Amino acid sequence: MALAPFSRLRRPPWVALAAAALLAAPSPAAAGLLMPMLQLVRPQIEHRLAKVCVEAAAGGNPDLERTLVRPCRQLARPTSQCLIEETDRTGRGLGVITELLAGRFGDDSEVVVKRCLARLFGLPADSLNEVPLRALARRFGNANSNRPLPGGPSAGEP
Repeated sequence: MALAPFSRLRRPPWVALAAAALLAAPSPAAAGLLMPMLQLVRPQIEHRLAKVCVEAAAGGNPDLERTLVRPCRQLARPTSQCLIEETDRTGRGLGVITELLAGRFGDDSEVVVKRCLARLFGLPADSLNEVPLRALARRFGNANSNRPLPGGPSAGEP
């Protein structure tokens, strides 16, 4: 049995409308459409955040790594929730999911991370928009480290 060409398949009109809504530019009305999918990946986000937290804070010290597992897990939960909420609020869910699937950190992800950092620091949501994320990582994440940032000079270099 041969399959009918895609153009001849009868699709309900709502399918085209839903596809158009997902592919349209982010808008407050579109926010919330991807929230169920984002909530599904929350455990993976929390696990990854906790792992990165332990690695960054312990600096390779095995004893310190063991003591940081629990606090990093506790920090990962509200952080992952913030990332999901800000992804939803900004309407950048499709872009963030696309970047995650591609294994890259792109513009959509950067906007969401900056909004979460601002929120966690008690600042207005858009207050870090003009600050390069690499500068924030250098200042807060690697301030006492000689390890280089991915793709950048080590923290000890000018």
